[in-house]
Amino acid sequence: MTDTPTIASEKTWHALVLGRAGLDLYPQTDGGKTRDANGFTADMGGSGGNIAAAMGKVGTKVALLSALSDDSIGHFVRQRLQECNVSDALLQTCHGNSRTSLAIAEVRPTDCDVVIYRNDAADLQLCLTDAMKAAVADSSNLVVTGTALISEPSRTTTLELMQHAQTHSSRVWLDLDYRPWNWPDLQTTRSIYSLAAQHATVVIGNEEEFAVLTDELEAYIERANSLVIHQTILLKRGGHGASLFSQGKRLDTGVYPVTPLKPYGAGDAFLGNVVDHYHQHKDWQSAITRGSAAAAIVVSQRGCASAMPNTKEINILQESSVMTPSATWR
Repeated sequence: MTDTPTIASEKTWHALVLGRAGLDLYPQTDGGKTRDANGFTADMGGSGGNIAAAMGKVGTKVALLSALSDDSIGHFVRQRLQECNVSDALLQTCHGNSRTSLAIAEVRPTDCDVVIYRNDAADLQLCLTDAMKAAVADSSNLVVTGTALISEPSRTTTLELMQHAQTHSSRVWLDLDYRPWNWPDLQTTRSIYSLAAQHATVVIGNEEEFAVLTDELEAYIERANSLVIHQTILLKRGGHGASLFSQGKRLDTGVYPVTPLKPYGAGDAFLGNVVDHYHQHKDWQSAITRGSAAAAIVVSQRGCASAMPNTKEINILQESSVMTPSATWR
């Protein structure tokens, strides 16, 4: 499935990612439970940081829009972003009591506990600036993660930047990224998600996340694909692949078979590479296939940001493995 090619963009940024980045700790050894750990290894995590890292690793000119605490954890995250070729030029620093998020994630394919600490999260203190607006206007893509919408001032900042991106012909990607413990109730979440979705070119999520946005997914897809709205829906289906709905057409893709080490990180690797590849080639089939290969690599390795593959690693997997057939959705 291919869109009509467009004139090459003259914009400075290929993509900007708006969302959280934090510190991940993984108990040693692989397969163990946190309660039994004798030590931990560290990496950068958080959906925004991971998506940006996935793009930076394959050469995307990308920056993260977020806020970090002014402490050793915030400095750790900033350094890891730089190591992943993600610009920190638009990062804000919190000098108060807000702290960069922490996640403790077990490295297990099943029965995998992930505990996230986001009390007074620094990334939710993100404030709108003229520099951010100028960067969004000068970017071909804006990727927004749903947790940026949880509270103020990040919520208003996010919504205004999404509108600003639309005004300046930037493709807006909304990753629903639903974390129920961050929201007061379903009604509030649905209201905010619906508002954000109005400004999105592409909406991404799994079935559970789309159930937060709508009770009637098939009807929502039909409306989104209408000539009036013309929104692309990308449904992530885990081990069953992905389904994309765009301009009245449907594309189903499979997955690359691997032995998983852990269940998390795949969605961020998938989206980062879909955005990068679609930006370059305007072909959904190859973009989703590329994203699926990146996702397979990440779930088979320890870590998140550090596990994001580079171009060579993705090429090797695609040349040496065959995707499973796509499974029918409904």
